[in-house]
Amino acid sequence: MTLKDIQAARDRIKGVVLRTPLVYSHSLSRKSGREVFLKLENLQTTGSFKLRGAVNRLKLLKERGEGDRVVAASAGNHGQAVAFAAAALGLKAAIVMPLASSISKQEATRGYGAELILHGEDLAGALQKARELEAQGFVFIHPYDDPGVMAGQGTLGLEILEDLPGTDTVVVPVGGGGLAAGVAAAVKGLKPQARLIGVQAALVPSLVKALDAGRPTPVPAAPTLADGINVPQVGGHPFPVLKQHLSQVVLVREEEIAQGLLFLLEGKKVLAEGAGAAAAAAFLGPLKGPDLGAQVMLVVSGGNIDIPLLERVVPRALLSRGRLLNLRVALSDRPGSLARLTRLLGDEGANILHLFHDRLARELPLDHTRVELNLETRGPEHGEAVVKALREAGYQVQEKP
Repeated sequence: MTLKDIQAARDRIKGVVLRTPLVYSHSLSRKSGREVFLKLENLQTTGSFKLRGAVNRLKLLKERGEGDRVVAASAGNHGQAVAFAAAALGLKAAIVMPLASSISKQEATRGYGAELILHGEDLAGALQKARELEAQGFVFIHPYDDPGVMAGQGTLGLEILEDLPGTDTVVVPVGGGGLAAGVAAAVKGLKPQARLIGVQAALVPSLVKALDAGRPTPVPAAPTLADGINVPQVGGHPFPVLKQHLSQVVLVREEEIAQGLLFLLEGKKVLAEGAGAAAAAAFLGPLKGPDLGAQVMLVVSGGNIDIPLLERVVPRALLSRGRLLNLRVALSDRPGSLARLTRLLGDEGANILHLFHDRLARELPLDHTRVELNLETRGPEHGEAVVKALREAGYQVQEKP
């Protein structure tokens, strides 16, 4: 894959793939003292950057006369991208997804016109079924370990430098490496002095392990909020490109990914999936101190997060940030006691989200009861002030983790 391959890919994908917006982040810029921008691939058709690689690879397939039936194994974004691209190009597509894949992703894949096959307990099982179909004449479309796919993803890098020529550093998530390798080849080919930083989930550090070993090396799979970059082994084609062009690779913890997701949602009204929030998580975490130059680009690679997962992640991120407070308060079991407690909380500016009244707690005297409270606060200092006010009023208060 060369810069010319990426430039040719840009011509192929025109008319099917969107040129996604690049937006300035006032809050991140103010926090860091430099200009920070977001490349919003969450607004791409099908909700992620994967469409770029899928369209380029399928157009190459048609140009080369490789066939008219394609198959992909995916738990989400890649499958949706191949399904959409195949429909746009008049190809038949079969997408194999694990049995436990989210219903929303299944329905999206069907909605793009592909044949959906549910098979296997995980992606490995789906991949096995896809390879069986490949043996029956389907062309297998790899999600990242394919030069045509990588070149398509690299068109994102061309757009970054066209829209922001002064970019000093690009921060991009890394799973199998197709996106990061494509972007790195494009950016370095046009601006050799620019820096590329890869971000991985700390639970699945496949590129870090590969760089240490000098070759792609598997790491144990682990559930992570950033499921889009949950790839136990980096691809053979992307690895040498990443080894040559990445300045560094940083790891982000699950809590940091959740905070990145919440920051994008609350600060920029940008809905990102876990992998899509990885670059922001790194910028707020391990990259908070280093000098990254005057202009920094964070790639928001996708926005296909399931709503039930979002409903779990946001409260935990708020709790970690001190915006939610869980308390147990003991009070006398008399008329008016609960009213006095809630009045005090209101006076302190705390918003009661949930309240559970427990009269059966064995450790309490018979004339006492316990109230469990979920409170919304303005932050850690406000939460501390609320707890202090309760204790000064004579309440027994226990903070729940």
